[in-house]
Amino acid sequence: MTRNSSKLRISEFLIEKAIYLSGLTTILIVVLIFIFLAKEGLSLFKHITLSQFLLGKKWYPISEVPQFGILPLIYGSLLVTLGAALISVPIGIASATYIAEVASPKIKEVLKSGIELLAAIPSVVLGFIGMVTLVPLVKSTFKVPTGLTAFSGSLILAFMAMPTIVSIAEDALNAVPKKYKEAALALGATRWQAIWRVTLRAASPGIVAAIMLGIGRVIGETMAVMMVTGNAARIPTSIFQPVRTLTATIAAEMGETVRGSDHFHSLFAIGIVLFVITFTINLIADFALHRKNT
Repeated sequence: MTRNSSKLRISEFLIEKAIYLSGLTTILIVVLIFIFLAKEGLSLFKHITLSQFLLGKKWYPISEVPQFGILPLIYGSLLVTLGAALISVPIGIASATYIAEVASPKIKEVLKSGIELLAAIPSVVLGFIGMVTLVPLVKSTFKVPTGLTAFSGSLILAFMAMPTIVSIAEDALNAVPKKYKEAALALGATRWQAIWRVTLRAASPGIVAAIMLGIGRVIGETMAVMMVTGNAARIPTSIFQPVRTLTATIAAEMGETVRGSDHFHSLFAIGIVLFVITFTINLIADFALHRKNT
């Protein structure tokens, strides 16, 4: 018995150290990525100021007088992300609520399998489907010159964000103790009142985390959004105009730059901006997930 317990303690010690080392390795990798981005991206600011980079309205990196203003790119990313959030969040939360609280076990299994299949579809496939079907539909429906618009990008990205939102929100709803809902029903609340006033409120930190992670998934998407938004580096006046996002700019131009040039460094500077945005979103999601209800 003593020998077995000694082996068990050794196994637990090794597993704990392996998990600890895995966590440290992950943190180290993230730090190294940021250092690499900073090393390449901050070189740009030897020639232009941070305000010119972030607030400049013209992105002409290969013109005779290069201009590296990324405000149109930031605006395009935020516009597409906001549109996707407005579409995916209500549908995603409603779907998660139906799966967790209303659907029968058989329907629940079918829907969960379908959501997992949606999450497994490659983004480039969704972008191709959007180019072939969604873009002409948007053009004919809204009578716009081109279907390659921010609205098309928002629809595709909403479709991509929903599996993340539904899965995490459903887990948050299932984690709410059943006694909360049972107590509400015992006090005379209807089923809908128990879901709306008790279950959803108790699961709100997890739901907020699901929304933030879904938005993080959207703002970091590249191929699909590059294929359906038109890639016009200008500030749009409508959601039915072409835009270009930060990620699409890196993907489209990295292969054409001269290593060590200002254009090359500017793309890494865009990477720093994306890194900060996604880190902030994930930090907010983590804070919301661990926030205690008061």
